[in-house]
Amino acid sequence: MTSQQQLQHLYWRAGFGPRPQDVKAGSSPRKVWHQLLQNSQVFEPLTGPAPPPNEPQLVMSAAPAAGTPQSSMITTPDQTQRQGMIPAAGGAAQMQAGSVGQMRRRELTPAQRKQRNLEIRSAFYAMNTGWLNRMATSPAQLREKLTFFWHGHFACRVRQPEAALQLNNTIRRLALGKFSELLLAVSQEAAMLQFLNNQQNRKQRPNENFAREVMELFTLGRGHYTEQDVKEAARAFTGWGADAQNRFVFRAKLHDDGPKTFLGHTGNFGGEDILRIILEQPQTAEFITTKLYRFFVNDTPNPAHIKLLAQEFYKSQYNISGLLERIFLADWFYAAPNVGTRIKSPVELLAGMKRTFGVQLADDRPLVVFQKALGQTLFQPPNVAGWPGGRSWIDSSSLLYRLQLPSVLFKNAEFRVALKDDENDIAPQLSRADRTFQQSVQTTVKLAPVRELLAQTPAPQQAAQLADFVLQTPIRPDSLALVQTAAASAPDESRLRTLVTALLSLPEYQLM
Repeated sequence: MTSQQQLQHLYWRAGFGPRPQDVKAGSSPRKVWHQLLQNSQVFEPLTGPAPPPNEPQLVMSAAPAAGTPQSSMITTPDQTQRQGMIPAAGGAAQMQAGSVGQMRRRELTPAQRKQRNLEIRSAFYAMNTGWLNRMATSPAQLREKLTFFWHGHFACRVRQPEAALQLNNTIRRLALGKFSELLLAVSQEAAMLQFLNNQQNRKQRPNENFAREVMELFTLGRGHYTEQDVKEAARAFTGWGADAQNRFVFRAKLHDDGPKTFLGHTGNFGGEDILRIILEQPQTAEFITTKLYRFFVNDTPNPAHIKLLAQEFYKSQYNISGLLERIFLADWFYAAPNVGTRIKSPVELLAGMKRTFGVQLADDRPLVVFQKALGQTLFQPPNVAGWPGGRSWIDSSSLLYRLQLPSVLFKNAEFRVALKDDENDIAPQLSRADRTFQQSVQTTVKLAPVRELLAQTPAPQQAAQLADFVLQTPIRPDSLALVQTAAASAPDESRLRTLVTALLSLPEYQLM
């Protein structure tokens, strides 16, 4: 493996892909790792605009008839009225005063309830596209990638955009620190307590959902606790909740203060005690290490690697950055079985194209359509287990959309999709016509850095050199021939764009 291939591998796994200038500069994986870490030291909260009045839904009209002008089905009548969200404590964001979002649901008329749903949806779309653009442009690539990983690990889906954004910023702030601090902070977030029903968990009427998922999905993994442990942990978490401002509150009157026996320990435990006991189990370090390994290295963990990494992770008191350094600087991380073998998630695919080639959309909101079509929408995991990943990303329809995206983004080709009916959506059970998106997407692309990368390469060899940069697996001779033919037949002024589009449309680009 060449030095350039190693750097590209690191940029894809520790971030959202390399830019031409990243590999042209020349460096070593160790130097790049330390630069990635340095660039991610500062925490910058994610914010987004509040929805303007009368915001239409994303996909609420059928595709236009043949011969009629293509108009965006997700463009506001007057985008100039969009206002900024007001940052709140913890990096959250609040609806503008005076919107129906401030009113209690039971006080709303049907028309106001519909308007409130539109405001909520618009806020989530702004948060979604704002984060995706940050993934593509931020120098803090490592923090963004870790935030994305924990976003799937601590999967949470709520209707309140303020609570969802606050959870995201809590994860973002602690993503590279100690897992113990991250676990406690996430466990006390309003969004998570609501999503897992701990607001209904009280003495003599315990709700076990929160306690069960903390152990099964967030820390120990299934099979490493008993049903009695779940019951006892649920009693310890009684009284944990949040107020109307999404601040954690402990309601002592609702807490079961009796003795509890959990994982072999007995005492008058509260929620913090349960988390502390969980973290004392080496199995927790192994479970988290395995999930990180699957995400950053290979879908099939190497038991020998996991054992050593988990031991060091446990000894370090769950230092996340230290664990990642051991992974990214290990020789085996750059071994052939771990390079170009992971299928990009839809978000990684989109953010990667945007980052590598500076893709910008005139209207960012079609990015939400792309995510929905491909099966991964930020802030909307399918369930508490998150997205399954791996081969589940590819099926007959999603692969077709994946291969079409380069032409949509680089050549303004039309994108047509009938989105699946989502029972968890704010407006479920829409007709197929109302769920259909059909239009071209206006973009700009920065190809100057690519030209500089190829400047010293003779024209006949440029396709092969660019393939080495764009693809993480060797291009097949027949695919290279097709790419060269497509570029050769294009006019001079669009030859490079055609070459890039052809390479990104190959199945090999789906791997990283």
